[in-house]
Amino acid sequence: MLRVADVMTTKLTTLHPADSLKTAREIMYKARIRHLPVLSSGGGFVGLLTQRDLLRSTISHFADVGPEEREHIEAGIPVSEAMASEVLTIPPDMLLADAGELMLAHKFGCLPVLEHGQLRGILTESDFVKICLVFMAQSGQKQDSEAAQQ
Repeated sequence: MLRVADVMTTKLTTLHPADSLKTAREIMYKARIRHLPVLSSGGGFVGLLTQRDLLRSTISHFADVGPEEREHIEAGIPVSEAMASEVLTIPPDMLLADAGELMLAHKFGCLPVLEHGQLRGILTESDFVKICLVFMAQSGQKQDSEAAQQ
């Protein structure tokens, strides 16, 4: 039986509550990620900033505000103002199927993985796609689909 720890992402980029939305936007863009765990100065998990949270906190492009002014405004807004602090978390030893059911039921794009209050990883939709590709390759389905495309 696969556990969350078997497939979760452990190489994480994180934020601090005082980091700006501008910083968060730049990190998400450069790293091509949509979820950023937020850690206290002591390293404890305090929240999650998602791409959706960032978009909700952004000045609309319909507003009469230029890109430089928008960046200036976002530089003054801390992540703590936009992040979710009430976040469902899971342990690394949870069955992967149970975590997947949680994600589907709540329409979550990710679940932070905590052990003894410390962030150990994050389980994302992409992690499920990766494991599906592994299973498909093992079952021969990947070769079948590649042959069909040629």
